[in-house]
Amino acid sequence: MAAVLEHPSQPPQKDDALPLKEAPHNLEAEQAILGAILANNEALNHVGGTLVPEDFYAGIHQRIYKVIQQFNDKGLIANPVTLKHHFAGGEGIEDQYLVKLVAAATSIINIHDYTRIIRDLAIKRRLIGVGENVVVEAFNPQSEHAGIRQVEIAEQQLFKLATDGDAEGGFQPLKFAVIDALNRTEKAFKRSGEVVGLDTGFKDMNRLLGGLHPSDLLILAGRPAMGKTALATTMAFNAAVAIAREDEGAFERNEKPRSVGFFSLEMSGEQLALRLLAAACGVSSHKLQRGDLTQDEFQRLVEESSNLSHLPLHIDDTPALSIGALRSRARRLKRVHNVSLLVVDYLQLLRPSSSNSQTNRVQEVSEITQGLKAIAKELDIPVIALSQLSRSVESRDDKRPQLADLRESGSIEQDADIVMFVYREEYYMQRKQPREGTPEHATWQQEMNAVHGLADVIVAKHRNGPVDTVTLQFQGEITRFMDRVTEDQLPEQYY
Repeated sequence: MAAVLEHPSQPPQKDDALPLKEAPHNLEAEQAILGAILANNEALNHVGGTLVPEDFYAGIHQRIYKVIQQFNDKGLIANPVTLKHHFAGGEGIEDQYLVKLVAAATSIINIHDYTRIIRDLAIKRRLIGVGENVVVEAFNPQSEHAGIRQVEIAEQQLFKLATDGDAEGGFQPLKFAVIDALNRTEKAFKRSGEVVGLDTGFKDMNRLLGGLHPSDLLILAGRPAMGKTALATTMAFNAAVAIAREDEGAFERNEKPRSVGFFSLEMSGEQLALRLLAAACGVSSHKLQRGDLTQDEFQRLVEESSNLSHLPLHIDDTPALSIGALRSRARRLKRVHNVSLLVVDYLQLLRPSSSNSQTNRVQEVSEITQGLKAIAKELDIPVIALSQLSRSVESRDDKRPQLADLRESGSIEQDADIVMFVYREEYYMQRKQPREGTPEHATWQQEMNAVHGLADVIVAKHRNGPVDTVTLQFQGEITRFMDRVTEDQLPEQYY
């Protein structure tokens, strides 16, 4: 590699007499890449999506690379001649230095290796910056952040550094967003236009939503006993099954297998597993709890438990989590197990990160929903959060939920990309049963038969699509949802 080129704007070289610690850098690699781009602008296509001006250590190199990008975006040629006129206005860069850069150029064949070197050193410098900020903030007695909050901030910066190499966000060209949108559309096209995101396991829901999309916050709400947790559990199970099927052989393809995360703030992990086992075996959870099983049912239980244990589904049943703690655990799950779907049961049991006696409940819920949406965007995954409905539903003749029925509905409705309600007419019909033998009872029985075992999932808000209602089959004994079927298609355990 050629010797480092001299320039008045170049950082001073280390003096052996002064034991100074310089940030990690490689000026020769920076000069070689800049020279390669100036000699042949096509080289920018090999590094343009990887390097940003701030990745260069020397300020002079940052300015040169930034101007090269500007010229390229305008369709202009960037070489020592054209850049000479640009820097003639007092940028402090001599045209001879630009010529020397071209002389130090590397070939396009080696440019990827040089790019990795510069990028790696830039990440190390940012890592040092994060560490210094953590130390300074921890030593600062006037800091407004509590210790646990400082940990969360540091973890967020480290997560960003681990995923995209940059501890801070910023603008990106529209073309990158267009490419992402095109890739997503291509996936949908290859799947016959039905499911581009994660599979919910329900055909009609997949058709309406297109699957579960990255960065979306989905609110699943309903009154008690409607089956919110059962539906969320079924969707998480279905997604885990689809992920296990699609990611088979991921290690051989040098890909990281995905997983599903479930924050169960209300039920224990054992209770949740019991529900999953009941649904998988087709045996009521009540019978499982009592151990009232036949030999065949027990054998089926053993087989299904083995299958469930291999699913990429992770459960965290820590109660009363704060939104900050949940965010930290979600980042860790993303880093270790590549989580691709997060379920939170349920929203009102989360605590805000900052407790203030003057903060009302609406503001607290607003902080929580904004935090959940931020997690979905940061980790680029769909987040399903369950939510309770207000009691106002019970005071109406028509019990079908509406957006206004959401508790602290303003912030929830605003932050959510999709709002879904679970509604079972059968639940309310059962409480209207007239006395047997009366004419009203015969009418009631007819109406009851029409809604027996059915559950409506009402999509009341859909930011990127239509709103509609999906009717599913609900098997209450085993707390399982499934696609709607005719009576002769129902499994024997349903009756």
